[in-house]
Amino acid sequence: MKHLTEFVADHKQDSRCGIFAVCSAHPLVLEAAMRHGRDTKSLLLIEATSNQVDQNGGYTGMTPEDFRGFAQQMADKYHFPREQLILGGDHLGPNRWQTLPAEEAMNHADELIRCYVAAGFKKIHLDCSMSCADDLVPLTDSLVAMRAARLAKIAEQTCIEKFGSSDLVYVIGTEVPVPGGAHETLAELAVTTPQAAKATLEAHRHAFELQGLNDLWPRIIGLVVQPGVEFDHTQVIDYQPEKSLFLSQMIEAFDTMVFEAHSTDYQTPQALQQLVQNHFAILKVGPALTFALREALFSLAAIERELRPAHKCSGLREVLESVMLEHPEYWKHHYHGNDSDRRLARGYSYSDRVRYYWPDHDIDESYSKLVANLAGESIPLPLISQYLPLQYVKVREGKIAATPHELIIDHIQDVLRQYHAACLGSQSSN
Repeated sequence: MKHLTEFVADHKQDSRCGIFAVCSAHPLVLEAAMRHGRDTKSLLLIEATSNQVDQNGGYTGMTPEDFRGFAQQMADKYHFPREQLILGGDHLGPNRWQTLPAEEAMNHADELIRCYVAAGFKKIHLDCSMSCADDLVPLTDSLVAMRAARLAKIAEQTCIEKFGSSDLVYVIGTEVPVPGGAHETLAELAVTTPQAAKATLEAHRHAFELQGLNDLWPRIIGLVVQPGVEFDHTQVIDYQPEKSLFLSQMIEAFDTMVFEAHSTDYQTPQALQQLVQNHFAILKVGPALTFALREALFSLAAIERELRPAHKCSGLREVLESVMLEHPEYWKHHYHGNDSDRRLARGYSYSDRVRYYWPDHDIDESYSKLVANLAGESIPLPLISQYLPLQYVKVREGKIAATPHELIIDHIQDVLRQYHAACLGSQSSN
């Protein structure tokens, strides 16, 4: 993928140059991202995770082929050039099948990689860091790397068979944060040491050589490490550049590689800029985007209650709570404490387990009723000021329309704008 290898080269010339990956399958998040990319004339990197999208449909119900078609249709609808759209696969490996014996889990991972590559995904995060049912814990760097190389070989063969040649780029690394944020309460994180990062690279280089993949190495553009950023349900561990100084310097010796930083959601704009400048140049963001979506919808539900009698309201929050209680599988192992603690977490947690529930039929109907209730008449400006103050300013300045849809999209784009600004490089001083 020429766009991403050129991006790494640009970063090596200007360390302020970065790229962010939108890790979400929600249509409103993707619309916000497509429109933002169109308006800023930027590349747009969208990544699907092995939880969301797999050969059996994942929790979204989409295969990689389905997701590619969905993303391309969205791009066409919002006039975003397809050639500027990059699709990536995140945490591709045995993650979904950890309860199975390793060889059985890896057979599923083989098929997962084939499906992603055949569907046209070009940025492949090889993640074999998790233990399977019959593995010794913890896994060695060597075993993790051997499994990653096995998947890389399948990816290369699939791409050549399907497209005639391979232009895939890869991200590797074993110190991968938990997808979607930490499960436990955090105090402090251990930053990856330069020695550990080098050991990971050496193990992967050796494993790739054994698979005859020496020529592939320049297309490994990213190494996942822990720069000291994470979030749990109620707090954020902020980036502290001094703690990762030696790690940052270590990657400078590798001309074709940068660091990829996961769980950068909710970092301050300054922290995002510092991450990019310190070579954590690929920033992943997911829950922060659906968190912003949830904020906008809760705000609109509050406005609805001011404008409509209770029996005509959508009851979005009540319906959401009811469905989450009836189907607790996506949050019950994550949220703890008493009833009040869990109720607050269901609605407001940074980890945003709400995002798994938006496709539910009852919730979707409630959302549609909310939008219809507020689209039929002008929303009074004082209520927008009260519940969506950042959007109120833009409405007053004539930059956005005071419609439910536009208010939602702009609120999501507030997050995207922070990431875009952090990745601008030399343009930021123009």
